[in-house]
Amino acid sequence: MRLTVFGATGGIGREITRQALAAGHQVTAVVRDPARFAVTGERLQVVRGDLSAPESLRPAVAGQDAVLSGLGARNRADAASGVAARLTRSVLAAMEAEGTRRLLVVSAAPLAATPPDEPLLDRLVVAAVRAALKDVYADLQVMEEELARSATDWTSVRPPKLGDKPLTGTYRTVVGANPRSGRTIGRADVAHAMLAMVSDPATVKQPVGVAY
Repeated sequence: MRLTVFGATGGIGREITRQALAAGHQVTAVVRDPARFAVTGERLQVVRGDLSAPESLRPAVAGQDAVLSGLGARNRADAASGVAARLTRSVLAAMEAEGTRRLLVVSAAPLAATPPDEPLLDRLVVAAVRAALKDVYADLQVMEEELARSATDWTSVRPPKLGDKPLTGTYRTVVGANPRSGRTIGRADVAHAMLAMVSDPATVKQPVGVAY
């Protein structure tokens, strides 16, 4: 497949790029500073992208089978400024202008409603995290609303707490909800799950929870 990766210098974006190349895909990595991007490969094209200018992104998404985004806030100031929603809006505009439909983005597990059968400890942890990082989740909520209004075949992938762990390929996914008591997952496994979802019609226009 021909894939474009936004946020390719981030933890999940790098893993998407590496795993996609290893699987034999053609990958276009869109980054702000190509000098900071250490991933290499014969089927990799690295391009500089200005996410404040959707028109400049059109060549990177034109003719692609799917776009995968690891864009998001790096700190609370980013979140308070609505960075995830703003940058994703640019990606959506470029995709819609080019007629590119498949889009997968990274969101977060706390956006999902807490299941009534969730253990009390897990319910308390989620409530505390939501309160502590409310700006982050407000930004992601707006991002998901932008997705829902778009013409794309989107999937919002919602991991819980992220870690830098080796790829296991062993995790749970639930369309429309979070895995019960799913507390953590490695960035490499989130990337693996996103690549697996590219061709999964059950995930189109759906949020998908993913966790160990």
